[in-house]
Amino acid sequence: MKKLEYIYEDNHLIVINKPNGFLVHSDITGDTSLEQIVMEYVRVKYQKPGNVFLHSCHRLDRPVSGVLIFAKTSKGRERMRQVFAENKVQKSYLALVTKCPDPYEGDLTGWLLKNKSKNTVDVVSEAKPGAVQARTKYKTLGQVGPYFLLELNPITGKSHQLRAHMRWIGCPIVGDVKYKGVNIQDASSIMLHCRKMEFLHPIKNEPVVLTADLPPNTLWSRYRKEIFGILGTIY
Repeated sequence: MKKLEYIYEDNHLIVINKPNGFLVHSDITGDTSLEQIVMEYVRVKYQKPGNVFLHSCHRLDRPVSGVLIFAKTSKGRERMRQVFAENKVQKSYLALVTKCPDPYEGDLTGWLLKNKSKNTVDVVSEAKPGAVQARTKYKTLGQVGPYFLLELNPITGKSHQLRAHMRWIGCPIVGDVKYKGVNIQDASSIMLHCRKMEFLHPIKNEPVVLTADLPPNTLWSRYRKEIFGILGTIY
């Protein structure tokens, strides 16, 4: 069983710090998914016989790390998915890019169209059939080594939204070769991390703030001190 970092749990929800390179759901690869791993964790921890209810409330791409929320009850799943659908979750991602955005901060609105053959999305004209609107706020926090640290706040939650928007403004995410990012020789990781999520608990009706530590891979760990020095002046 993969040892995961569990950062929150109550009767309805359980939250992990997703490691890079792991699937949220099972797919045709047959690789073990995080949903399966967390389901087994709940089964063993609470000595549950038979099947265990465990479903993800959203998703993160396989090479992305950070806050990932699962539901332990059907009520938790439906209520939490509704919170996401209504864009009532404040999401903050950290990203490393090789080029400083111009301007340093901005509010991007672009229409995205799925390219099924390449499993990518492209920013297109809103007139394109099937295009969906996506909005992202970004801010340049500082420079670490040869890279620039950005905070990304997706207002909508479309597939590959942050990755496509960063390529659109000429600042692809480090390691994200699918979106023209510089190759870091690690196919399992891109330098995009879901650092924080904040929302009103849909059942307990109290504020929840979830924070995920940076993953221990090469670039995040190499510049960890500088990154937290920057974050310490902001948060």
